[in-house]
Amino acid sequence: MPGSGRYRISVKREPHGTASAYLTTALRPGAVLDVAAPRGDFVLDGGTGPVLLVSAGIGVTPVLAMLHELAARTPEREVWWLHGARGPREHPLGGEAHAVLGSLPHAHEHVYYSAATPEERRRAHASPGRLTLDAVRALGVPAEASAYVCGPDSFMTDMRQALTEAGVDPARVHTELFATLPSLTPGLTGTTAPVPHPPPGPPGTGPRVTFARSGVTAPFPDGARSLLDLADACDVPARWACRTGVCHTCVTPVLSGEVGYAPAPLEPPPAGQALICCSRPRTDVVLDM
Repeated sequence: MPGSGRYRISVKREPHGTASAYLTTALRPGAVLDVAAPRGDFVLDGGTGPVLLVSAGIGVTPVLAMLHELAARTPEREVWWLHGARGPREHPLGGEAHAVLGSLPHAHEHVYYSAATPEERRRAHASPGRLTLDAVRALGVPAEASAYVCGPDSFMTDMRQALTEAGVDPARVHTELFATLPSLTPGLTGTTAPVPHPPPGPPGTGPRVTFARSGVTAPFPDGARSLLDLADACDVPARWACRTGVCHTCVTPVLSGEVGYAPAPLEPPPAGQALICCSRPRTDVVLDM
C-alpha cells in the first residue's frame, strides 16, 4: 500500500490451485519466502489528466493498486472506474474499490453485472449486462484520459477498440493480460507464415542482429523494446508467452555477441542462451532462430 512500508498481494483461491491453496492454508506468519520484484510496464503515469481504470474479473487487482496510489498521491485527478463481473460473488474487492472511490472528489464508478439478480445489482449500484463497446461509448469518457485495462484477452481487445473510438489516443491505452498466455509458435507447426524479412520503416541505428535460421540481418531499431519485438517485425518465428522474463518460453541460443536485460529475468537463462522477450543487443548478435 502506498506509504505503508509494506507490500500486499491478492490471490484468487482456486479449488485445485497449488499456489493459492498453499498461500491460504499452509503459509503461516513469520514464514520466509523468495520473491521477485514487480516487473512489466503496466505502471500508472505521473500526469494530472483523467485516468480510466478498466477491468473484468480478477483483472481488478492491478488497477485497484493504481486506485490506491491515486487516492494517496493525487486525489484531485479525475478517475473513471469501469468494472465488469458476473455478479457480487465474482466481484473481488468490490467493497474496497467502492470505498476508495467514495473518498475521491472527481470519481466516476460504473460496475456491470452480467448474471446477477435485480436486487444484487441494486445493492452494488451495478448496471445490467457486460462492459462492452456500446457501454463504453455511451459513458462519454474523456478523450484526453490515460487508460489502464486488465482482464481477459478478448475483453482488452474490445476495450481498446471502444476507447479508441471514444477518442482516447491509442498510445495512452495500456493493457495487462491477467492470465497465462499459451506459448506461441508462429510458423513452426502446421501453419503458413510470411517469409522472414527485414523490419519495415527506416533502418535502426543499433547493433546488427542476425536471425541465422531465417537469413535476416538488421540493425536493432530505435525505440524497440526487445529482440522479440524485432523478431515480430521481421516475421521471424519465435516462441514466447510472458514477455517479461518469467516463463523462459522464448529462450534462444546466442551464436555470437552479447545481450542485456530490461527488466532482468526472474531466473537467468543457461550460458550461451538469451530470453529474447526482455533483452536487447549490447553488441552485434547472431541468434539461432
